[in-house]
Amino acid sequence: MPSRIHHGAVEERHDIRHYLQVEVQPKSQIESEAMNPQANYSKCFDDDGRLKRTGTFWTATSHIITAVIGSGVLSLAWAIAQLGWVAGPLVLVIFAFINLYTSNLLTECYRSGDPITGQRNYTYMEAVKAHLGGWKVKLCGWIQYLNLFGVAIGYTIAASVSMMAIKRSNCFHKSGGKDPCHMSSNGYMISFGIAEVIFSQIPDFSHVWWLSIVAAIMSFTYSSVGLGLGIGKVAEHGRFDGSLMGISIGTVTHAGTVTGMQKIWRTLQALGAIAFAYSYSIILIEIQDTVKSPPAEYKTMKKATLVSITVTTVFYLFCGCMGYAAFGDLAPGNLLTGFGFYNPYWLLDIANLAIVVHLVGAYQVFCQPLFAFVEKWCAQKWPKSDFVTAEYDIPLPFGGVYQLNLFRLVWRTIFVIITTVIAMLMPFFNDVVGFLGAMGFWPLTVYFPVEMYISYKKIGRGTSRWLALQIINVACFFVTVAAAVGSVAGVVLDLKTYKPFKTSY
Repeated sequence: MPSRIHHGAVEERHDIRHYLQVEVQPKSQIESEAMNPQANYSKCFDDDGRLKRTGTFWTATSHIITAVIGSGVLSLAWAIAQLGWVAGPLVLVIFAFINLYTSNLLTECYRSGDPITGQRNYTYMEAVKAHLGGWKVKLCGWIQYLNLFGVAIGYTIAASVSMMAIKRSNCFHKSGGKDPCHMSSNGYMISFGIAEVIFSQIPDFSHVWWLSIVAAIMSFTYSSVGLGLGIGKVAEHGRFDGSLMGISIGTVTHAGTVTGMQKIWRTLQALGAIAFAYSYSIILIEIQDTVKSPPAEYKTMKKATLVSITVTTVFYLFCGCMGYAAFGDLAPGNLLTGFGFYNPYWLLDIANLAIVVHLVGAYQVFCQPLFAFVEKWCAQKWPKSDFVTAEYDIPLPFGGVYQLNLFRLVWRTIFVIITTVIAMLMPFFNDVVGFLGAMGFWPLTVYFPVEMYISYKKIGRGTSRWLALQIINVACFFVTVAAAVGSVAGVVLDLKTYKPFKTSY
């Protein structure tokens, strides 16, 4: 029987019968189980001795949608405004295909050796270690977890902006648009941080499925509101705004007149915004590890990936294109918080509330792999420490038991506090997160999946398949570099008006 760590000691599973009891069994069945205890053991545990996974196509799909459709969908109108009616939708579709293709390559690398009975790789890093090994494992880990840390900060900022938008829309409504309704974001970031401290105590990825489903529903809610308001705006003035080549040099925007150099920076940032809107490969293996088998995990994940990316691409196209059609070159950075729309204010409040709820769930979906990595490392480092490994059963008011781990409580709380403070200190950190995302997109979404697949399938160097994969690899590398340059330009502009803890909207 596999062992477990409890109160700092390794304890055999003598209570295994508790999981295996049945009410009535024929005598022949009891004798059969006595001769083959593994038959009944396998009902509760997987082939590796861990508890049976319960994830399905639907839970995997909800995890992916929660990870892919972020509040960034509302900035796609701005991105398409920089690229125009030709390049904008085309870039969206191209990156959808790239992400779908490389994600399918990555799903096949979940098991080492045989795709059905091979050894499972529980995390992205373990998959890289099994297929590539060497220095690439550490490089992957640094890039992956630094990105997850950056995403947590970015989501804190985005949630506070949506919370302020609710207050500001009501303020605008009461004053008839006369009051600028400026306010500080600090209190809203702290409120979001408090919520994340509570939800971060969810033990692991397999327990966060319900929050992920709620978040996915919220994604469709605010995306649909943005789409509906865009359609209404187009119907109101009876035409589609925008141009084939995107925003023109000399256009006067809220940030000033667009120069030739700014046109280039805006185009690069738009490429980055679209490319990273699809990037969820960073947690794909962790999502796949929640899926039960049979059927083989990679088959379920391929279906979930296809459905999720198809759905999100349709939403992206509708929201981005209708937002651009409604506002043209003056499309705001965020349809629902940039105050492109003012009425109906109650509908904007509902949409922004949906964004906040979604970000609460998305924060957990992205941070759970980072939480698990740190906790596993500490458990291996200090296996006899009660503080690190002991779990205490806490009865819940409405039934059930919560297993409290003191290290999990303390370290996850500290993590949330750090991300919240950094978000308050540098509220323009979205540009920095864009840079981190740029650095993470190529290696995590393209390079490692391609290289692992080549190693896994033993594809010969110089073959047509190898050349095709390397062309995708190189092309995405240049896009990443371009997007990173655009993000750096954004940071430089923000620093000119930067005041720590003083930003207001």
